[in-house]
Order: sequence, then structure tokens, then C-alpha cells
Amino acid sequence: MYERLEKCPSCQHLQFDNFLICEDHSVTRESFALVKCRNCNLVFTNPRPDSVELGKYYQSDNYISHTDKAKTPIQLIYKLVRSYTLRKKSKLIQPYKSAGMVLDYGCGTGDFLRMLESKGWSTIGIEPDEGARRLAKRKVSGSIVDSLKKIESDTKFDVITAWHVVEHISDLKETLKLIRKKLKKGGHLVVAVPNLNSFDATHYREYWAAYDVPRHLYHFSQDSFLALANGLKLKVKKILPMKFDSYYVSMLSEKYRSGKNNFIKGFLMGMKSNSKASKSGEYSSLIYILKK
Repeated sequence: MYERLEKCPSCQHLQFDNFLICEDHSVTRESFALVKCRNCNLVFTNPRPDSVELGKYYQSDNYISHTDKAKTPIQLIYKLVRSYTLRKKSKLIQPYKSAGMVLDYGCGTGDFLRMLESKGWSTIGIEPDEGARRLAKRKVSGSIVDSLKKIESDTKFDVITAWHVVEHISDLKETLKLIRKKLKKGGHLVVAVPNLNSFDATHYREYWAAYDVPRHLYHFSQDSFLALANGLKLKVKKILPMKFDSYYVSMLSEKYRSGKNNFIKGFLMGMKSNSKASKSGEYSSLIYILKK
């Protein structure tokens, strides 16, 4: 079943404009419409599969966040870079808390939590996918559960992270409100999302891999994400780049556009995107550090 949203998932505004038509390049080859809120500028997939139907769009060997395997050259590149980015992510939260309680929302196969546990953090992970959750439990000593409801009500966290997860959450505002409640006063929420105002996004348009319809339900710009944060009464402390994302996304976008791999062209486009972002701040993906 499909559902059509009558209100903006972020600000509840009632008027949208047509934005783009994108194809599901990973699983079904279906096309999906994106619309843009006239008030807060959030772009979102509408209509979209309902929460029950959405699960089938994740049933693909190409969905690397749910597996430790690398079956394609692009997946291998992703895995090689991931070991470096995990260290960068762990260092990112150290200035706010050297150790404590951390929740990784959408923890995938648990590699980030394993890295934090090695540095003295107490961890809990949330991962809806059963296969990924099973792999995470083998790596992590902390609990790995499938929803926020499985975490005891009095458990609070110093840091909550959501690496490329928020764009997947069906009930966006209510889920983020629950996540906010789980933060200690003064705690930090770290969110990474793709940026539709990046050069690679505007260059590839409907072939931009980070639209990833219908798995990605929301498509953020800086202004639409800041509007969402303000609505949740979270203070934005920093906005940081994820520079490797432009290379991975551009390589995948080249494949979607031409039907074949072109690693050199994708790499050069990723480099160009980062070069332009060094002046504009519009990197392919951005990390928002929010404080309660």
C-alpha cells in the first residue's frame, strides 16, 4: 500500500511544489515523486510506500548497511573507506564527552558501537533489520534492539548518533521527539544526512544516488534541516562535512546514469563537488551536531 502525505512531515504545512521524479535503481525500478514544502523547504517522497510495504525495498544484496559483504567494486571501496570514517566518527564525539552512555540509532552491523566500546563507552544500538541486528550482536557487548520502545524508560544517553538514518524514518517528527527525550540535559545528538544542495546532487539530478527512493523518505538542505531542529528545540552547535561521501555517491550516480561503472569520472566529480563545497559549505553529506 502507498500513502500520500497531506502535511509536511517537518512543519505540518499544507502546500507543496513538485520537485523531481526519481527511480529506484537498487530493487524495483519504480519511479517516485519528490515534492518540496513551500514553508520549510523540506523535500520528501510523496506518495510513498507505507511502513509495512517499505520493508521490501530493503531486500537487496546491494544494501550494504545491512551486510558485511562486498560483492561489487563500489561496495569494496565503501568498506575500505568505512574503517577510516569509523575512527573519524569516534573522534568527533570526544570533545563533547570522553566516555559515557551512547545510543546509535540505526546501528547497522555494529561497527561504530564496537569502536566506541573499545574506547570505554557503554553502548546500546537500535537496528530494525533482523540480519544486520544479528551481525551487530556478535560484535557488541551492549544491547542491540529493534526499536526505541525496547529501551527502559529511565535510560538516558550522553550522546545519540544517527548516521544516515533520519532520512529513512517513516514517522519523522514523533521519532525524533522520542530520541530527544532519551538525551540527558546538555546531551548531544549527532545526525548525518545527504545534502541536496551539494554540487553532485545538482549535477546528477534524478540520478543522484543519495535520493535513493523510496528508502530515503526525506531529502534535506541545510535550511530544511535547521527548521526541523528548531521545531524540536535542539540547538545546532556545528555543521561538519563528510567529504568521502561525494566520491562514493558520484561513482554510484555515474553507474545509474550510464548503466555502467565509470570510477574515474565519478571520482573526479566527487573531487569537484568537494572543491566547490570548500567555498559554499554545501558538501554531499553533512553532520549536524545538536545539543539539548
